[in-house]
Amino acid sequence: MANFKKKFCQQWLVLVLFLPLSSVLCFSELSFITEPSDVTVLPKDSAVLDCQAHGQPPVTIKWLKNGVRLAESEHIQFLPNGSLYIPKIKHTKGDSDQGFYQCLSQNKYGAILSQRSHLTITSISEFLLHPVPAVVTEGSVARFSCAVTSSPLATITWELNQSTLPLQTDRITVLPNGVLQIHNVQMEDAGQYRCVATNIGSRLKSREATLTVNQDAGPKPRQRPRIIAGPQNVTVSLHQTVVLECVATGNPWPIISWSRADSKPIDVYNAKVLGNGNLVITDVSSKHSGIYLCRATTPGTRNHTTAAANLTVLVPPTIVERPESQTRPRAGTARFMCQAEGVPSPRISWLKNGEEVHLNGRIKMYNSKLVITQIIPEDDAIYQCMAENEQGSVLSLARLIVVMSEDRPSAPRNIHAETISSSAILLAWERPLYNADKVIAYSIHYMKAEGLNNEEYQVVIGNDTTSYIIDDLEPARNYSFYIVAYMPMGASRMSDQVSQHTLEDVPLRTPELSLTSQSSTDIKVSWQPLPAKVSRGQVSAYRLSYRTAADSTVSSVELLQNSTEYLLEGLQPDTIYLLRMAAATRVGWCEPSAWTSHRTPKTSSNKVPLAPVLQLEQLNCTSIVARWQTSPESVAVEGYRLCYHEEGQPEQPIIQLQPQTYTYTISGLDPRRKYHVKILAVSKVGDGYQTDQTISTPGCVSARDQPAVAPPPPDQVTVLASNSSAVSLRWSRPSFSAGKTVSYTVRCTPVGTHNASAIRYLQTIKQSVTVQNLNPNTRYEFVVRLHVDQMSSPWSSVTYHQTLPAAPSNPPAGVRVTLIEDDTALVSWREPTEPNVMVTHYTILYASQKAWLSDHWQKVQREGSHTMALLEKLEPGNVYLVKIAASNSVGDGPFSSIVELVLRRGNMHRSKNPRHSDNFPDTTAFSDGLYHIDQKSMTGIIVGVSIALACIVMCALILISKGRPRKSSSPKVIAVGGPEGPHGGLSLPREHHTENVEALLPMISQHFIDAKGGSNIVINGAGPLNNKNRSKRWLFFKSKIRNPTESDVETRASLYEAGKTVLRYEERPGSAPLPPSSREIIYGPLHSESSQTSEGSQETGDSGHYSNEESNEEMSNPSTSQSSRPESFGPDDATTVTKLKQSFEVENEAMLSRPLHHSAPDASWLCSTAEGSHPALHTSQAASS
Repeated sequence: MANFKKKFCQQWLVLVLFLPLSSVLCFSELSFITEPSDVTVLPKDSAVLDCQAHGQPPVTIKWLKNGVRLAESEHIQFLPNGSLYIPKIKHTKGDSDQGFYQCLSQNKYGAILSQRSHLTITSISEFLLHPVPAVVTEGSVARFSCAVTSSPLATITWELNQSTLPLQTDRITVLPNGVLQIHNVQMEDAGQYRCVATNIGSRLKSREATLTVNQDAGPKPRQRPRIIAGPQNVTVSLHQTVVLECVATGNPWPIISWSRADSKPIDVYNAKVLGNGNLVITDVSSKHSGIYLCRATTPGTRNHTTAAANLTVLVPPTIVERPESQTRPRAGTARFMCQAEGVPSPRISWLKNGEEVHLNGRIKMYNSKLVITQIIPEDDAIYQCMAENEQGSVLSLARLIVVMSEDRPSAPRNIHAETISSSAILLAWERPLYNADKVIAYSIHYMKAEGLNNEEYQVVIGNDTTSYIIDDLEPARNYSFYIVAYMPMGASRMSDQVSQHTLEDVPLRTPELSLTSQSSTDIKVSWQPLPAKVSRGQVSAYRLSYRTAADSTVSSVELLQNSTEYLLEGLQPDTIYLLRMAAATRVGWCEPSAWTSHRTPKTSSNKVPLAPVLQLEQLNCTSIVARWQTSPESVAVEGYRLCYHEEGQPEQPIIQLQPQTYTYTISGLDPRRKYHVKILAVSKVGDGYQTDQTISTPGCVSARDQPAVAPPPPDQVTVLASNSSAVSLRWSRPSFSAGKTVSYTVRCTPVGTHNASAIRYLQTIKQSVTVQNLNPNTRYEFVVRLHVDQMSSPWSSVTYHQTLPAAPSNPPAGVRVTLIEDDTALVSWREPTEPNVMVTHYTILYASQKAWLSDHWQKVQREGSHTMALLEKLEPGNVYLVKIAASNSVGDGPFSSIVELVLRRGNMHRSKNPRHSDNFPDTTAFSDGLYHIDQKSMTGIIVGVSIALACIVMCALILISKGRPRKSSSPKVIAVGGPEGPHGGLSLPREHHTENVEALLPMISQHFIDAKGGSNIVINGAGPLNNKNRSKRWLFFKSKIRNPTESDVETRASLYEAGKTVLRYEERPGSAPLPPSSREIIYGPLHSESSQTSEGSQETGDSGHYSNEESNEEMSNPSTSQSSRPESFGPDDATTVTKLKQSFEVENEAMLSRPLHHSAPDASWLCSTAEGSHPALHTSQAASS
């Protein structure tokens, strides 16, 4: 028992000790203990590059130089510990050991590559800069400099007259970069100076330079400080020493100080001032990068001068996010992340077992991330992320372990592919030989067989079929296919690959044509061969067709398949020719292109500029770049004319370009459209020969074609108003690293527009743009996107801006003058016919002819919401001229055409027809004070009256034939007595106002008391009217119109009072209630209360309100003006008021005196008011009356 316990404890101890060790071994299946580092050696010396790896044995180490594997020899020896030994360094032009070395470590799990080691052989070059002789005045500053390239860096010393320069004095400063400064020069400083550069391999001396010192002439005048040697932009590596020189002169001597442009403090531990103001920074790091300012200031004053320099510290790459080892099943997906930092930004690449990863359809790289899809057993390897820049490289590794299922199915068998068409291939196979019953799906993988880095596509289908048609292929392409069978626990191996070629098809389109003329009788047609994706096979021939614009006869010529240009000769000068082309494969001809126009030059004895050589390039899906050049033999050019247009659309305005301009960006184009671009040179003699060329814009990059992450959108988009038709946009470039050119697209859209043509696109490479030709007082939305390396960012956040208002550009429309009294006229008009113009006020100028001759106008102003005004105190017998202008805060608009108003002596206007004057050409003339109606208007009135009489007769006959009405068991009573009672007025569900005196009368019972019998009530569809409601002023001049209001209870019933006339209406038994109106559905049930003002007309009169609808009706049909009766004249015209009252009462009494019957059940819905239909109203007098 004791032995058993002892063995048990020993086993547990071994297990406890082994577990941590095994975890370490599993984690470090293969890794480096020591990697080679940079080394500098002398020629013919020996060198050792260390490399030691740890992992499960056996571990082998191999070496590479500049990426090429080295073989062991007498000159290159591999040590047992894996290091590289070079006994004797070679350094000749043909053979040198200098370069980059890496070691490759490998075991059964895979292989890893070490960081780069730079082996440098010491050298020193000839002097790049020798000291230059100088002549200075005693007491001033002398400066010498020299420069040399060496490895390692050389030390610079100075000699005076071939002896070492003594540095005991503070006046002499030698900077580490080789600059010699002598302050307060003395006579004994004169002599021959030279610099000596020394490193471990060589020693080199420069040429001598003479310093001449002149004796001081006397006291110097005061001088402002001046920097004679300022700091220079410098780029250094990490841990080096930097010298920022600053030498200044002045009287008195200036004081030199240093600061940083970003206001950060200068590192006091590593920085010091050397000499009289030179800043030296030792052991530089990334925190020292920035702009440094040297400032020279006159003591005791504010006089100063500054100089600046940028210090850039290069930093080797470091990996901040390392990839992690992963275990994935077959057909799974693995993603390895890797992020690195450094200056400059490091380049990231991926290695698989020490070799560069071959990217294909399954293995892709998104920025710095490696993604492996449809994992296969061969993907089991060690992967390394390598970040490198000019300062070095660093690597980080991760292992991918592929797990295989024990009972996985075997691969699908006997794969067969058969071509069906130019875009479809039928794929068939047999089920796996083993475990076929466990297959739940098949995955078909295919990609183009030709080319590198082709994208692999995948289709997943069920297990109930062993064939599939792939129908999204390109014509005339070779594709490779393989199939994988899936089961719940994993996938099978890949099947054997098969390849199949799709059939040819007719070309998608024709080549883009370029047209130029070398003389007045020819056109040179040139084109580029179609790409394989467009030709869809081998092009067998081209067909060029042409004709003149005036002749429909078409001439054609067929060209060989390898042709790229053709010269049409014998043409007519100064004639427009139309040309088009078609291309053919063995399958047939494609559709010919649209006609392209080209005008042959005029015949001239003068020599004009030749046609520019035009080159069009697609910048992105909405922009193209035009580049051109002229022949050196061409005539002197004074400028260029460029124009473009979309195929089938009119030409855009011509763009004038300067003679020194040779490129132009055309932006705001639509994707996937063909555009024609034309350019010619202009000289003093005349226009040169023209070049025409076509180009198609590509489609915008889709998510499927854009594996890389899109760049971020621009931010901080701001809009500044320039004027009413232009705004300036500014934005900030987002923070991302891109070494390629960045361009921007600006989209400008009127808010709420549904018109695609109103959306504008502008292209620019700057971070600002001015948008012209905008509509004033219009709200726009602006967004900006960024383009770099064929990728586009998302649109920025929307910025809204409303353009400034503009002064009206059109006068008020429909100006009309109506004489309503002997000395009063009504002026009406409509708003100016232009969109988005805000009118704040109108100015009415009027004058008699006598006053007009003396340019004396009377002025009346009305607010912008008014379209009427009264002209009072006019003198009869005069002719008045009236004109109107619209104005706003920006300015005044133009005046309308003058309208004449003739005021004759007498009382001609007292008829029912007011007199009108307007500025329409068909104005009715006045004659003898009477208003004559033209024949067309009279015919219309007669026809209308006849139709109305016929309808009334038909209604009367129907009502008589129906007999007595049915009586309701529950009559509803409404009081309509005089206004003195508590419910003096009637408010129907849709109430009419008192000015609508032409509204239809409700059906009146035979028992209704005749108004002639003593009642003063006039009943219409809006309720009772009595004489007290008749105002002494016209209704459309009243500032306010009051209507009685009723609550829901009051509108349904009213207490009976003696002496009142009662209106009663009956509802038909079983009839459905009226359906609710749209307004009631949206806003809920409507109350019986009516608004205080009429809906049909606006408030007018002295306040200037006028109904546009009323005005339009009057102007369109002047003959109907008498139906719009005024309700009152001015208080001074009692005679006119009396006549109108009598006429009003006579007409109403005549209508009320007609015998009316009860409405029949079927006819009770025939009569309606102007605003809606109501049941017929039956009236009776109360029994107790």
